[in-house]
Amino acid sequence: MLFEKEEDWKDLLSEDAKKTLAELLDKTKQHRGAYTQADDVKIAQLWTALVELRKEMAEFTDVVKRIEEPFKAIVAIGEAEKRKAIERLVVEIVKPEEEAQREATQKLVDSLMKF
Repeated sequence: MLFEKEEDWKDLLSEDAKKTLAELLDKTKQHRGAYTQADDVKIAQLWTALVELRKEMAEFTDVVKRIEEPFKAIVAIGEAEKRKAIERLVVEIVKPEEEAQREATQKLVDSLMKF
């Protein structure tokens, strides 16, 4: 036990986690000049890793925001077409002639739109 080699905790990580950690550590190297000047280099390196992760999150958020509006428009168009199709089917089946029947038909369409 005195001369046993202590296992590195990183060796216990999954292969995916090892790869991710290596990529993150590579990104933090650009901040080496800053974190090597810190009183606690390891903690400073962790903070630079957080900076890099935050930058990635911001980039991801920007991409999501850019594609969000077109997808909302697609969903709205799909919902409108769904409503038209349901209305056509219900009207063909029910064939409402009176105002009360038309109102009931619309309530049925509204109900079916929830599915």
